[in-house]
Amino acid sequence: MALVSVVIPTFNRAYCLARTLDSVLAQTHAELEILLVDGGSTDETPELVRRRYGTERRVHYIAQANAGVAAARNHGIRLARGEFLALLDSDDVWQPWKLELQLRCLRQFPELGMVWTDMEAIDPNGRVFNHAYIRSMYSTYALFPQDRLFPQSVPLRSVAPSMEAVVGAASLRMGMIFSQMIMGNLVHTSTVLIRRERLEKVVAFDETLRYSGEDFDFHLRTCRHGPVGFLDLPTIQYQRGMPDRLTRSEYRIHTATNFLRTITPFIESARSEIHLPRRMIEGALADAHEWIGELQFEANDMAAARSHLFASIRHRWWQRRAWELFVCCYLPAVLRGWLRAHRRHLRQRTVASP
Repeated sequence: MALVSVVIPTFNRAYCLARTLDSVLAQTHAELEILLVDGGSTDETPELVRRRYGTERRVHYIAQANAGVAAARNHGIRLARGEFLALLDSDDVWQPWKLELQLRCLRQFPELGMVWTDMEAIDPNGRVFNHAYIRSMYSTYALFPQDRLFPQSVPLRSVAPSMEAVVGAASLRMGMIFSQMIMGNLVHTSTVLIRRERLEKVVAFDETLRYSGEDFDFHLRTCRHGPVGFLDLPTIQYQRGMPDRLTRSEYRIHTATNFLRTITPFIESARSEIHLPRRMIEGALADAHEWIGELQFEANDMAAARSHLFASIRHRWWQRRAWELFVCCYLPAVLRGWLRAHRRHLRQRTVASP
């Protein structure tokens, strides 16, 4: 039976960590090791692990200074002994058959270096509010019909006949999707299972991408190295919420900036591998710059806003919102403040509308 290494970074998650760990220990594929990398928790996490899992040989607790989630994952990856590696956030929960099903897919299709899945979204009380959340979370799915995104598809019941009651009519979709990933992320980290051979090509998470975006960079590089597979079936429950210690505006700025930082070098150095129309690639760059420009406008950093909005316009000449914001950057401070307040008010009204 193949050993699966499960890397779980955590920080001050004692309130939900047991639920996550228990879901891994309950896997029908029991040959696994858990590498729980604690980035300096100051809550009851160390005591919880000692008390509840001290005699569990499959749980390995590793304490280190807080250096970010990418550093924690990389530490776990370096210690991992498994033929396969799974990644999991410390507030998400797996279905008990998750690893078994993904392993069957990887065994039947040895060309696949990684598989990931759909997910259910839960609120802080554990209630499911979306049973197929990945397409809501990652808007890139809307850019491509399924047959353009994944050229090959097989019923999961043909891969795992004994699990037909679980998989139903769901499919395993496969192919090279590096080009499509340039447009935005398609992979959710807590659903991933990756072969060691593919992992050795990707090497590690980029630890310079702090707070957000390290996942996308890792998955983009993984997809560049060969075919991957997507199970259109939820195998995890995703705890929706914002990352700890960051405000929503800070998180959005980090996400937008790191997205642009990730795709730009690939577009410049690997253009022959990106099989997309030029207008789509220019559109991705335009959207990224416009996104950052709008966020910097809201943060009252007019120099950064002007720079990114102008870059956006250079990539795609006519886009009304970018031009409007670019002009607004030159308005007097009082008028800019009024416009920002008015925009926030309109967004709040939109969210509150039925």
